[in-house]
Amino acid sequence: MATFGVLALLIALALAAYNLLAGTVALRLLATGQPARISPERLADTARRAGIAGFIAVSGAAFALVWSVFANDFSIAYIMEHSNRALPAPYKFAALWSGQEGSLLLWAWLLGAYGFVLRLRHHTDVKLYAYAGTILAAVQLFFLAIVNFAAPPFALTQGAIPEDGFGLNALLQYPEMVIHPPMLYLGYVGFSVPFAFALAALMMRYPGEKWIKITRVWTLATWLFLTCGIFLGMHWAYAVLGWGGYWGWDPVENASFMPWLTGTAFMHSVMMQERKGMMKSWNVWLIFCTFLLTLLGTLLTRAGLVSSVHAFAQSSIGTWFVVFMGIVLAVCIFTYILQRSHLKAEHHLESLVSRESSFLFNNLVLLTACFVILWGTLFPVLSEYVQGSKVTVGAPFYNRVAVPIGLFLLFLTGVGPLLPWRATSLRAIRRNFILPTIALWATVIVCLAVGVRPWSAAPDGGFDVGSFYALIGFALSASVFTAIVSEFLRGAAVIAKQTRRNLLSSIYVLTRRNTRRYGGYIIHIGVVIVIVGLSGAAFNKNVEKELALHDKMSVGPYTLECVGFTQDSNANYNSEFAMLDVYSGGRKQFQMTPEKRVYLASQQPQTMVAVHSVPGWDLYVVYEGTNPDTGQPIIKAFLNPLVGWLWAGVVLMVVGTLVALVPSLRPSTAALKVSGVRTAPAEPALHSADQERSMGALKGGD
Repeated sequence: MATFGVLALLIALALAAYNLLAGTVALRLLATGQPARISPERLADTARRAGIAGFIAVSGAAFALVWSVFANDFSIAYIMEHSNRALPAPYKFAALWSGQEGSLLLWAWLLGAYGFVLRLRHHTDVKLYAYAGTILAAVQLFFLAIVNFAAPPFALTQGAIPEDGFGLNALLQYPEMVIHPPMLYLGYVGFSVPFAFALAALMMRYPGEKWIKITRVWTLATWLFLTCGIFLGMHWAYAVLGWGGYWGWDPVENASFMPWLTGTAFMHSVMMQERKGMMKSWNVWLIFCTFLLTLLGTLLTRAGLVSSVHAFAQSSIGTWFVVFMGIVLAVCIFTYILQRSHLKAEHHLESLVSRESSFLFNNLVLLTACFVILWGTLFPVLSEYVQGSKVTVGAPFYNRVAVPIGLFLLFLTGVGPLLPWRATSLRAIRRNFILPTIALWATVIVCLAVGVRPWSAAPDGGFDVGSFYALIGFALSASVFTAIVSEFLRGAAVIAKQTRRNLLSSIYVLTRRNTRRYGGYIIHIGVVIVIVGLSGAAFNKNVEKELALHDKMSVGPYTLECVGFTQDSNANYNSEFAMLDVYSGGRKQFQMTPEKRVYLASQQPQTMVAVHSVPGWDLYVVYEGTNPDTGQPIIKAFLNPLVGWLWAGVVLMVVGTLVALVPSLRPSTAALKVSGVRTAPAEPALHSADQERSMGALKGGD
């Protein structure tokens, strides 16, 4: 299979090279109109077919590697290093992306899959798709060159072939790690498609905003994959690493978060271009930067530039990525300078108090957050280059800067829907902000009443910044939630009045008439719930203690009693369990069994956390092993408030994105779906902001 895999990758490389060369020549002939022996259209079609064939070839290579993993072919060095005979079948699949060579092959395969779908849909706009397909071929050529020459996944084992492999990294032997990396890669790789379309549209001076509409589904789906990948990674860190948290501002965590920030800014910003013909330069540079940040994230993970639990070992492929990123940036700058007159805005900002300005501020805040995280992530690399020693930036730096930025972004999330396009009046502002303001101050009062007091929460009785930020987070979340729900209710009330439907049915019809807008609102509600979950971290508690048989420890409302220890083993690992009875209110509630594993092939230890979740908090228990001096087991227990809200929020974000991906009902179709629709009576006194919402509800407009 190794020979087949090597041959498949070489064929894929040749096809990508032909795709790029033939596509470039064909597009050049079409642009100049010069006569040629072969029709430019036919040449472009052969390039497209080469791209399709290239995906088949890369698929053959990926299949060969997976087949070799299941066949325990330890003559291949990659399989010897990342698998073993006793490895369960799901984790044998995970071996494909557990190492540097396999993960780069996965990237090339996913990029081929995206390109395959794009090339099948070329009839939508043949010339634009030809440009985009050629740009994707250039990206594909780079990754195929790496897996053929710099990091070959089918390199053979040197010396005697061992009877068994070294096994999969212990940290990766967790169910979510079969899903998390592919999701993250789908997000990373997926941004190549809108990047290719944006660069293609700029190169050919594509008229209008059609390229944005073509790529909207691509961008939303990619953003969804990246969002799921990030949160699955957070949950993995929470359940496996055993430190009681889910986000530590690790460099590789940051590397996945930065393109998410710029991609989110892009999705908001393109609405301005579609509706007002504004922010065109913003949009192309946002998607250019997003693509470059996905490459930077891959560089950080694989070149060993930063120290991270997620990163691979030191590697020589960093030079490849730096050179390629330099080429991409140079092409983007050159094309932008050459075609910048094509990006002239059709309208200008008329008022700072308008929906347009909220989009602009939203972009500025997201980009500020991205720059702060980028600076902190690269600071160790820059300091080593300048001073000769790495200076690491820790979580306190990010929290001190990123948390206020995030809270301001949450504020804008609530303000945006309440502002009309172009301009608004002071009277409309007062009317639209009454309920959100009431919700904000009511939440502050409730929080103070239940004991959330920043000035007394610090251990020394002083002012606690974390509790203060949490109080603001709770208050803003309540305000934003109220603002978004008000938008649903206003629109649904219009439909209910005209159709005599009940409120829930009217909300459904409202959402179906404009899935893009109201799906976005659902995503924002999910973000609000995530913020509530993040705010709970300010009130975490933890206790660590050695527990002999029948010893007890308390954390929050719970008392944990050690009732025994046991051991177990299988062909893959040995394990030790601590059995803890958990009491609350003097009565036994349940039992928890945190675990410590040692994998036989790699001799790596692994922590398996025991978590009991309720809506208000998680009881999180870690068995840390035994004290070598006393022989007593060490148990660490955390009480983590509101963690479950994080996972509930991301589920709602996924639901909202799926709703936004569903096509809206056309006005004529919507009328058929809603029986008894009557024309609304004229209301001359209706303010323009409310009129926009009413017309939007009836017509399904943005």
